[in-house]
Amino acid sequence: MATHWIWQQPDWPDFNWQAERLTPLLRECVQAQGQLMGMSGSVGDSLGAQTELDALLQNIVTSSAIEGEQLNVGSVRSSLARRLGLELIDGDKVSQRSEGLAQLMLDATRRFTEPLTLERLLEWHQWLFPDQEADLTARSMHVGALRGDEPMQVVSGRIDRPTVHFEAPPRQGLEQQLDQFLQWFEASQHQTALDPMLRAGIAHFWFVTLHPFDDGNGRLTRTITDLALAQGEAQAIRFYAMSASILDDRAGYYRILESSQKATLDITEWLTWFLQTLLRSLQQAITRIESVLGETRFWQAHRESELSAEQVKVLNRLLDGGERGFEHGISAGQYQAVAKVSKATATRHLAELLEKGCLQRLPGGGRSTRYQINYPDRAAR
Repeated sequence: MATHWIWQQPDWPDFNWQAERLTPLLRECVQAQGQLMGMSGSVGDSLGAQTELDALLQNIVTSSAIEGEQLNVGSVRSSLARRLGLELIDGDKVSQRSEGLAQLMLDATRRFTEPLTLERLLEWHQWLFPDQEADLTARSMHVGALRGDEPMQVVSGRIDRPTVHFEAPPRQGLEQQLDQFLQWFEASQHQTALDPMLRAGIAHFWFVTLHPFDDGNGRLTRTITDLALAQGEAQAIRFYAMSASILDDRAGYYRILESSQKATLDITEWLTWFLQTLLRSLQQAITRIESVLGETRFWQAHRESELSAEQVKVLNRLLDGGERGFEHGISAGQYQAVAKVSKATATRHLAELLEKGCLQRLPGGGRSTRYQINYPDRAAR
């Protein structure tokens, strides 16, 4: 038999990699992980819980988006919040789908000390597809069971001349292959010579290559990755969402998987991509927590300041940054629009905020003058 796929290699799944190529990147990941875990200890309980909720939500939503599925974000947020013991003022109604996804994510991250067994995997698969009976397209799918006997292929293009991007190992022998993976996953957790981040990358590649289910393999692969990372950090609290970084390079994700699954058992290229993506997710989380801590310090410094409701509204928008905020400062005209006040009132409000040290004027003048938050400790930003 020709060895077109990696699982056809005679030594499958005896993976190897070039450690010297991965060491610098691995060192960066470990440093970022340590910085993030150190910073998370500075976040108060309520803010920490909200930050974790946001990260878990982002992970669930983006993992489904990688597969082209758009979730009801409000429903998933409500399901997560209920399980985390958080109250949402304007929470959406939960659904079977959102409940299953929240249960899946929290089971993987909160019960990271529990072994990953076939029974647990099958239960995860059921949570991933809780309402399949009402879905006509899912009635032929084996839910909570391994895939059927048909060849498992990922294809694109014309029906009469499809391009096969990937073919999974045949159904015969799948139980033994999956059992081998699960035994390795349990044993490798205690191998001090194997870095936990490399272990997560290997687990990701190995499981997605097995493709043991009719559907949901990608999402369960990323759930196993989250479990492996939680085990490596020995903590259930999650402040970063790797699936979001994978989604940012979705094309690259599928490209590196396809090329690696058609290559040798040297998975250095895959592990390089995995660590680079993990590093981005850690760095993005550090930036978010820096923002949260900066906002907390700002309001602590101005807790005695007498501010109008309009001023507080604009300050919160500036503190938000990102899509909802003003990353490059705010002009008098923008202040007027956000606060819904007159031009004269906007000018007066801005002068007051400058005087109280809430804002600082950016270089430039006239109509182009812009203002940004004056953090009490700019060095910490």
